[in-house]
Amino acid sequence: MNIHDSSMASHVPAQYYKTNKPRRLSTIVEELSARAIGPVSVQQIRDALGDRSFSTLLLFFAALNLLPLPPGTTLVLGLPLMLISMQMITGKRAVWLPRFLLTKSLTAEQFRKLAEKMLPRLRQLEEIVRPRYWPFSNPKTAERVIGIVALVLGTLVTLPIPFGNWFPALACALLGIALSERDGLMLIAAGITILISFAVLGAVFGTAGFMASMFFR
Repeated sequence: MNIHDSSMASHVPAQYYKTNKPRRLSTIVEELSARAIGPVSVQQIRDALGDRSFSTLLLFFAALNLLPLPPGTTLVLGLPLMLISMQMITGKRAVWLPRFLLTKSLTAEQFRKLAEKMLPRLRQLEEIVRPRYWPFSNPKTAERVIGIVALVLGTLVTLPIPFGNWFPALACALLGIALSERDGLMLIAAGITILISFAVLGAVFGTAGFMASMFFR
């Protein structure tokens, strides 16, 4: 990873959300890859995402928490989920991230290699996920409601609970996909995953309570 400063993003006009359909994520990644002649920073990616920055970064950080990482990693990687979801709740137009994150970058070659791996999977996903049965007429209302749910899930991700982090992270990823494409069926899938998350957490706490009672009997 290299350090690279990029210019601050301009605000997206409110009218944009009402009159423009979000571009496909694969299109954005492909354009960034084609134009890359120097380091590609997190800030450049965020700026290119525009009105999709919340949903895409929610998906990105949730996906990181699904990887088989060392114990305790979710305590760090869960914090961006909480930060992004809080900004969704407050109605921010663009994601604010700490400068040390915004200035992190990949070289143009690294980004192109990453894009080559991502694009086929993204296009496959976009064949399945599409705008349908979306229950929200106002984009900001959708962001706030999903932000509240994501904040709860992000908090659960940061907790050091054995086997208790994966399903909340998956639910956050599904919420990000649903919001990105306005897909009501994906929103239902996220809801089912949330129920499974709480069932798993209930089983973990129940087992821990039973073992504690047996030990201190």
